[in-house]
Amino acid sequence: MDLYITAFLKNMTGKNFQQLAADFVPEYSKLISKSGGILSPESLSSIQAALQEGKLKDVVEKIQQSLTEAENASLAVAVIGESGTGKSSFINALRGLSHEEEGSASVGVVETTMKKTPYQHPKYPNVTFWDLPGTGTPNFHPDTYLETVGFAEYDFFIIISSSRFSFNDADLARKINEMGKKFYFVRTKIDSDLYNEKKFKPKSFKSEKVLQQIRDYCLANLSNIGVLEPDVFLISNFDVGDFDFPKLEQTLLKDLPAHKRHVFALLLPDFCDASIEMKRDFLKEKIWLNAMKSGVLSFIPFMPFINGFDLPEQEMCLKVYRSHFGLDDKSIEKIAEKLGTSVQDIKSYTKSLDFWHLVKDDSIATKAMKCAESFCAFKGGPLSAVVQFLKIYFLHSKFLNTVADDAKILLRMMK
Repeated sequence: MDLYITAFLKNMTGKNFQQLAADFVPEYSKLISKSGGILSPESLSSIQAALQEGKLKDVVEKIQQSLTEAENASLAVAVIGESGTGKSSFINALRGLSHEEEGSASVGVVETTMKKTPYQHPKYPNVTFWDLPGTGTPNFHPDTYLETVGFAEYDFFIIISSSRFSFNDADLARKINEMGKKFYFVRTKIDSDLYNEKKFKPKSFKSEKVLQQIRDYCLANLSNIGVLEPDVFLISNFDVGDFDFPKLEQTLLKDLPAHKRHVFALLLPDFCDASIEMKRDFLKEKIWLNAMKSGVLSFIPFMPFINGFDLPEQEMCLKVYRSHFGLDDKSIEKIAEKLGTSVQDIKSYTKSLDFWHLVKDDSIATKAMKCAESFCAFKGGPLSAVVQFLKIYFLHSKFLNTVADDAKILLRMMK
């Protein structure tokens, strides 16, 4: 990426738009996560074509349109299962809430979902998880189930079981598939299964063997009732970093449309280093696109003054990253309480909670850079584009990397 930035700046300075266009797609492909990126193939082609023709206004508009679609994307996830399968616990885990927190999905030993119930994500209000009753409940007959729950409302379906998947589950999956929507089988309470197996067979217990037996049983059961080549994800709602939860996340992200991947990646809980890195990758992509947009805009005189990145915006940017990684003020208070320490102690372990420490730089070089930035912004042109690209890219990257590293530190402290 550093080589691309160097080439980008060189080509931008020389107004070599043909080369900028040629480099754009290959470098973007290197930048995105294994689960895919924000830009759809159509958007990539449009941006590349606009770059090639030197239509800078179109480049900015197309990048901004893609970013806006990603930021405002709505997502509706249907979670289906019989009583006691762990639907509500699963929804709470994805929303980052404990069972006793305000707004959490009801959890109990009896059927707590007798009608379809929406649960908004506390940080991302455009994301809704729908807790749906199992197909065998009195008000939801298998033959009319999808019509009753409003099939068209949901982006995808997660069918949950804590033992074996039923014929109704398989029939439901078949109907969902026929209507062109995605479904996923999730087998919950794996931690309880392992605990029980170890308790009753302490000498012969091997976790890998037990997990394989559970997986084989689920696959055989689904195949026997008509589901061809099923994928089953084994998870624990209480230890989401273990078992198949990371694999489920990656699968869901790959299957989502490009503009919906971003919001889903951001809402996923930071339960391990891999999940933090995945989230960092999605935000790196967004930083790169924002830097490119800012650089292109800065060809126009005075535009950096209008669309600049001043201190209040920098502070807001840092707060947004902190929120994405669960390091906002409210979350920090919860972490401190969980660790039995003070917020001030948490701050001593981290760097992203002190904005002024991150941005303070009284060096002569920095002051000279600010003067050069103002001069370039006044004139516009290639040099102004380069300055603004570098400023956005490196400042955003500094904030993101600091927050992500802090998230890893606190994650280890809480384990």
